[in-house]
Amino acid sequence: MQAALFASSSTRTPAPAGTVFTGVERLAVLDDPAEWGLFSRPQQESSSSSMASSGPAASQLWESQVMVQGMHCASCALALERSLLGLAGVVAAQVSAASGRASVVWSAALTRPSAWLAAPLALGYTLTPASSAFVPDASRKQTRLALWRWLVAGFCMMQVMMYAVPGYLAAPGDITPDLVQLLRWASWVLTLPVVFFSCGPFFGNALRDLRKRSISMDLPVALGIVITFAVSTAATFEPQGWWGHAVYFDSLTMFVFFLLTGRWLEQRLRDRTAGSLGQLMQRLPDSVERELADGSVERIAARHLIAGDLIRVLPGEAFPADGCIVSGNTHVDEALMTGESRPVARAPGGCVLAGSHNLSSPVRVRVGQTGRATRYSQIVALMERASIDKPRLALLADRVARPFLWFVLLASGAAAAFWWNTDPAKALMAAVAVLVVTCPCALSLATPTAMLTSAGALARRGLLVRRLQALESLGLIDTVIFDKTGTLTEDRLGLQAVTTREGVSATQALQLARALAQYSLHPASCALVRAAGDLPMDARDASVTPTVVDVSEFAGLGMEGTFLGSSVAGCAGRLRLGSAPFCGLVPSRQDALQVCLADASGWIARFELDEVVRADAAAAVAAFHAAGIDVKLLSGDRDVAARRVAGRVGITDVQGDCTPQYKLQQLQALQQQGRKVLMVGDGLNDGPVLASAHVSVAVGQAVPLAQAQADFVMPDGQLLMLPAMLAQAHRTMAVVRQNLWWAAIYNAVCVPLALAGWLPAWLAGLGMASSSLLVLANAARLSRMP
Repeated sequence: MQAALFASSSTRTPAPAGTVFTGVERLAVLDDPAEWGLFSRPQQESSSSSMASSGPAASQLWESQVMVQGMHCASCALALERSLLGLAGVVAAQVSAASGRASVVWSAALTRPSAWLAAPLALGYTLTPASSAFVPDASRKQTRLALWRWLVAGFCMMQVMMYAVPGYLAAPGDITPDLVQLLRWASWVLTLPVVFFSCGPFFGNALRDLRKRSISMDLPVALGIVITFAVSTAATFEPQGWWGHAVYFDSLTMFVFFLLTGRWLEQRLRDRTAGSLGQLMQRLPDSVERELADGSVERIAARHLIAGDLIRVLPGEAFPADGCIVSGNTHVDEALMTGESRPVARAPGGCVLAGSHNLSSPVRVRVGQTGRATRYSQIVALMERASIDKPRLALLADRVARPFLWFVLLASGAAAAFWWNTDPAKALMAAVAVLVVTCPCALSLATPTAMLTSAGALARRGLLVRRLQALESLGLIDTVIFDKTGTLTEDRLGLQAVTTREGVSATQALQLARALAQYSLHPASCALVRAAGDLPMDARDASVTPTVVDVSEFAGLGMEGTFLGSSVAGCAGRLRLGSAPFCGLVPSRQDALQVCLADASGWIARFELDEVVRADAAAAVAAFHAAGIDVKLLSGDRDVAARRVAGRVGITDVQGDCTPQYKLQQLQALQQQGRKVLMVGDGLNDGPVLASAHVSVAVGQAVPLAQAQADFVMPDGQLLMLPAMLAQAHRTMAVVRQNLWWAAIYNAVCVPLALAGWLPAWLAGLGMASSSLLVLANAARLSRMP
C-alpha cells in the first residue's frame, strides 16, 4: 500500500508531474498527524506547555509498530535498538529478530516519524509501518531479488563444479597444465557473478558493521568469502606463486549457494512460525465499497470509513469495521475474534466484527465502530505487544550472541596462526571454516520462534498472548484458581426448575410468565423470555396465546398486568410476576433466586433461576484434575452460591464471600508454600490477583482487551482452551529445550572440527544453514495444536 498510505489528501498540494520522490521524501508524508493512527497508538499525555506549543497531537507519546527489512540475526536487532534509542525524541525501542518487527515509543513534541524511520537507512535497515499494505509488496520484491541471487549462485556453482571434477578424478599427467589453467580461468569468471551479485547482502551488511564499529553474523561470513576468493584469484593469476595450488572456487560457490538456500528456506519457515502472528494482524481490506445516498457505489480506502456508512461486503472479503447487517444472509468466519472454529450464520440485524471474513453471500452492513474502537484493533494491539516481547531465555541468548561473534573472530585468527607454519593454504581455509560454521543464529532463534509460533496457534483459537514469558511460566503451574461470576459462569441467568400448581403444566406457566416478562429488561425477566423462546415448537401449548395489558413494573419487586381472553388452566384476571412477597406468597427456599407467578386465586408457578455455567467449565476442570493440577474456587459471591456452582463443575476446594484483598492473601499464602498458581478471572475486580499470580488469564469481555493486565486474554471464554493452553506451553518449552540443545551441540562439535582443519568451507556453509533451518522447522511443529 504505498499507494493508499502515501495518497495525497485534499489538504496537500500535489507535486508537479514527473517529480521523483526519494525514500526520505516519501516518509515525510507520515509526519501528518492524521496519518499517525495508521501505525501508532497514543500512550500518555505530556505537559500542557508542549500542547500549547505543538498542538494536540504533539502533546502525546506515541507507540508505533513497524516492520524491519534487512535484519538477519540477533546482533542486527541489538544494533538497530541502540541506533533508535540514540535518536532525539525516541523514548523506548524494542526489536525482535524472530518476528522482524519493532516497537518504537516517541515524543511528538521532539521528533516526527520521518526522522526515526529514515535514520536506520544508514545502517542498511528499512522500517515500514506495520499496518501498511506496502509491507507485502516490499516483501515480494525482496523475495524476488533473493530468489535471483540464489538462482545465479546455483547455476554458477554447477558450472564451477563441472570444471573442478576433472581435477579431482584425473590421474597425474592426464590433464595438461594449459587445460588446468583454462579450467581455473573459467571457474574464476563464473565465480564473479556469485561474489559481486549473489553475495551482495553479506558484503553490504559487513561494510555497515565496519562503519558503525559493530558486528553481526554477516561480518565473519563476508570475511570468509573475501579470503577464499582472494586466495583462489591469486592462485589463478599466478599459478607458480605462493598460492598456486590453493584454488577453492568450487568450495566458495557451493558455500554461498548453501548459505543462500538456508536463508531462503529460513525466511519461508519464519513466515510460517514467527510470521504467523503478523499474518493474523493483516486481515483488514485496503478498500471497501460504500453506498451513497443516490444508491451508487464508490470504492474508498477502509480507513476513511465513519460510523453510519453503508458498505457492501462480497464473499471472500473481510469486514473492515464492526457493524450490523442491513440486508443479506451469510456465514462469517470469526475464529480470530471469538475462537469459534465453525462458520457462524448472520442474518439482517446480526452484528459482524472487523477482521472476520464473509464466506457465502454479499451483504450490506451499517458501520458501527471503526479504527481503534473495534474489537479487532484491540486484539491486534495485544498481538503486536506479544510479537516484540522477548522472553527471559531469548534475552539471555541475545546477550550471548555478540560476545560469541567476537569469539568467532578470535578463534578464526587462532586457527590461521596455528596452521600457518605447517601449510598457509590450510591455515586460511581453517580460518574460513571457523568463520562460517560458528553460527549464533540457531541460539538466538531457539526461544522466540517457538514461542511466537505457539502464540499464533493460540490466537487462531481465540486465546491471545500478552506476554511470551508466561508460556515458560505455564510449564511450572500446579494450582489453578478460578473466579466464579463471569469466569465459570456466563453473564446471565438461566432457568433451572419450574414448580406449578395442580392443573398447570410447566410449559403453560412459562408461556404465561413470558407474556409479562417481555415488557421488562430485568435479568430475571430476560431469563424467562429466553427459556420460553427455547421451547421446541412441538412442546408448546397452542391453546395458550396470552395477551397482557395494563402492565406495571415495580422496581425491586416485580410486575403485574391484566390477562385478556378466556382462562388458561384456571388462570385469569390480574397476574403478578416477581418476588414471593410481591405475589403474596411465602418463599420456599432462601438459598435460591426464585420468581413467582400468581393470579387472584393465588400461586400459579415458581421459577428457580441460577447463573448459567459455561458449557465447557466441567470438562475444563476435569482436564486439570486429570493432569494432576489442584483446582480452587474463590468467589466474592455468597458462599452458598459459590458452592452450588462449584458442585456443578466438579470443584471441591471452594470459598465464597471473598473480598479482592482476601483473594490476594490466599494467593500469596499458596505462593509461600511453593505453589505455582494460574489465576483465571474476568479482569473486572480481580486485577490485584491477576497481577500477582505466576500466570493469569482474563476471561470474557468485562474489561477492554487493551486494558486487561493478564498474561493471556480469552475474549470468548472457552474454558476448555485452558488445559489446551497448558499442554501447548509444555510442548513449547520442550521444543525450546530441543532447539537450545541442538544449537549447543552443533557449535561444540563443529568448532573443533573447523579448528583442526577437517571441515571444508562448503561443508561449513551447509552446517551453518542447516543449524538455523532445523531450529525453525522444529518450531513449526507448534503451529498444529492437538
